[in-house]
Amino acid sequence: MNQALPDARPLPDVRLRVPTDEDAIAWHRIFDDPDVMEFHGGRSAELSVYEELTARQRRHDAERGFCLWSMLDEEDRVIGFTGAQPWPRDWGPAGEIEIGWRLGREHWGKGYVTAAARQTLERVRTAGVTSVVAMVNARNERSIAVTRRLGMELAETYTTPVSQQQGHCFRLGL
Repeated sequence: MNQALPDARPLPDVRLRVPTDEDAIAWHRIFDDPDVMEFHGGRSAELSVYEELTARQRRHDAERGFCLWSMLDEEDRVIGFTGAQPWPRDWGPAGEIEIGWRLGREHWGKGYVTAAARQTLERVRTAGVTSVVAMVNARNERSIAVTRRLGMELAETYTTPVSQQQGHCFRLGL
């Protein structure tokens, strides 16, 4: 049974799958939106970035049992991604497992990310992960709301080296 959002709406049905080669094209298309990319560098990435990212996620899933999965709606359309991977930088929560998400603009506000992130937490717990972090731009109120719905707590604040933006590190024990 789906749990509800705080306003009592049931969460939508969402399915996660290991990303395919074709998903790189879908991610490129649905993330080609300045609103979606506001907290991810502000501009669209080249298709080659998503091709490399989906290939890396397939390796993560094979090696670790988790990755950034493609998020599919009730009609099996790719609408974004959510999942977990090792924090990739030498600053911040180095060595920890980060959960994250990105969703196409037309699907915002419907509960997809919360539903998918809850599935992610169950999958990483099953894979033996005992805690996760979520790094969120301090201005990204939508993602901060998701961390709260997941029961995460603000643990640390960082200034990102390149953009000099303030980032919040949320933590959750599993």
